[in-house]
Amino acid sequence: MLLERLSPALFVALWSTGWVMAKYADLYADPLTFLVMRYGLAALIFAGLCRAMKVPRLSRPGASLHAVFSGMFLHGFYLGAVWWAIGQGVPAAISGIIAGLQPLMTALAAPAMTGERLSGLQRLGLVFGFCGIALAVLPKALASGALGAEAVPLFPVLVNITGMASVSFGTLYQKRFLQEGDLRRIACLQYIGALIVTIPAALMLEDLRVIWSFELFAALGWAVLALSVGAIGLLLYLIRRGQVSRAASLIYLVPPLAAFEAYLMFGEPLTAPMIAGTAIAVAGVYLTNRKGRVGAAATAS
Repeated sequence: MLLERLSPALFVALWSTGWVMAKYADLYADPLTFLVMRYGLAALIFAGLCRAMKVPRLSRPGASLHAVFSGMFLHGFYLGAVWWAIGQGVPAAISGIIAGLQPLMTALAAPAMTGERLSGLQRLGLVFGFCGIALAVLPKALASGALGAEAVPLFPVLVNITGMASVSFGTLYQKRFLQEGDLRRIACLQYIGALIVTIPAALMLEDLRVIWSFELFAALGWAVLALSVGAIGLLLYLIRRGQVSRAASLIYLVPPLAAFEAYLMFGEPLTAPMIAGTAIAVAGVYLTNRKGRVGAAATAS
């Protein structure tokens, strides 16, 4: 199936732009305030699609609550924590390393939550992927002093780590409790869950700064249509079609691709370690997405 073949590459290409978008959108709105607008518009779009296409409601008992609850972690706590932490001074390099931990955490928790098992080759791929991310971003962080105790605020870093743990939990929760039901209906409910988290956080932590301009609407348009509708729709599809650890491993490709996009848009330099680390991360994703004996059995169950 064409969508099944192209969806991993499309997801990585779209999701990677979120790093650049976070930096760009911060010029025109507070991070959590921007996310409230983004989630609200995405929820309205999916609600409109469900109504226009007469998408049936989730029939499984408790499925709607599962969708709202998973959205609180997949979107609300995750992006809210990451965007807020970056706005509080966490360097992108450090945030990239933290994001690189997510596939490993997902793989460690998957046996307990979903019964998923990975082959030895797939486990090696996860380690390769994280090593590639570390090689890509650590030299830059060391050169810029980003790892110095004075340069990195501890509490925002802990919040960033909490966000990474939240998306790992949300991914596994989605796999366990939302294997049935139309993905458009699920996505709509998940963004409602995200708003339950993000609106109170924005009211408590921010001044609700918004600079109404063409640039703001352009950023919102991309964030909603490309990221919240396109990329998240693909992620939900990938989670349902295969192992969550294999889907999560694609996150390894996001920071290197985002670095290349930052080079094109903001002139941020590309270094030899970043290129070498990207190659290692790609190899790790390839190994993780190979169906070994254990992985194939888990996929078929």
